[in-house]
Amino acid sequence: MIKSGDKVRFLNAVGGGIVKSVINKTMVSVEDENGFEVPILISQVVIVDDTLSMNPQRRSNAIRASVKAEEAPVKKELPAAEPKYVAGKDAPVLFFACVPQDEANPVEGELKVYLVNDSNNFVLYNYSHLKDKVFKSVESGKMNPNSKRYLESFSRFDLSDLPEFQFQLLFFREESAKLETPVVKSLRLNPTKFYRLGSYEKTKYFNQNVIIYSLLEPDLKNEMAKLSESDLTQKTQDKDEPKLIVKRIVSPDLVEIDLHIQELLEDTNGMANHEMLEVQIGRFRNELETAIVNGTRRIVFIHGIGNGTLKQELRKELTSKFKKYYFQDASFKEYGYGATMVILKNA
Repeated sequence: MIKSGDKVRFLNAVGGGIVKSVINKTMVSVEDENGFEVPILISQVVIVDDTLSMNPQRRSNAIRASVKAEEAPVKKELPAAEPKYVAGKDAPVLFFACVPQDEANPVEGELKVYLVNDSNNFVLYNYSHLKDKVFKSVESGKMNPNSKRYLESFSRFDLSDLPEFQFQLLFFREESAKLETPVVKSLRLNPTKFYRLGSYEKTKYFNQNVIIYSLLEPDLKNEMAKLSESDLTQKTQDKDEPKLIVKRIVSPDLVEIDLHIQELLEDTNGMANHEMLEVQIGRFRNELETAIVNGTRRIVFIHGIGNGTLKQELRKELTSKFKKYYFQDASFKEYGYGATMVILKNA
């Protein structure tokens, strides 16, 4: 198990250094021989020695820290905070919030996720990941009224392979005229949203801007009562129509195409990785050729970070089959490291 103070060697680069901190379950911060701290995947380093191999000053600091920790008095567990009630907030309200630790550059730092209970109800919850048809419980417990609960953290390396988030929720009050119906909610997040500063908004729950989702749907009975017969007919027709995923035109001269597989296909069950890659490259070729015919000036392909396979294949296509067109990394502010812009026509 890798820990702070371990001496490590880089697998895919020259050199190594000392682990300064464990960022999350997949990533650590390493101080290299030049004194710079570098975030790196745990899978990309190997431990070459333990803390006894550190230089004398580091070893002395580690020993003093260990002794100090052993001598520190054991803190008494604090009593649970008293529930807080606010007039007029008896209806259940619950949010799922993604909170960046670096507000200026959200995906470069840690992204912490919280449940926010903005009501006078207690909440029993179970928070799970759904991946490869398996539910894995991550956190469960009981929330007080008008409180927040930290769930877990993600780094930018996790964003390209996010699970489907699952919530089992039961709301109740100490005294109530009715029992609330249990809620089961599924939430899928588009990774590209985290790279756009415009996705983050100011709320009363956190000091920094966040991405926030409501976990409770409107009361369907009340909503249906508001609809006229013509509204219901129109909505039924809309539901029967196939869902088409279309390109987003950012401006008359710029088209944006999201190549994440979940944006191209509604169901990928049973598909191998190479089959999904073929779908993505096929969409890339089709959209690029259409943009050329239409006289589009610029087209941005959002491929994400992941293991880099889609980006490499995309650029291989550009280099071999579309040599006359210049391409570059798209705006970091808008897309982070996860997009490529192709210039089809100069101004």
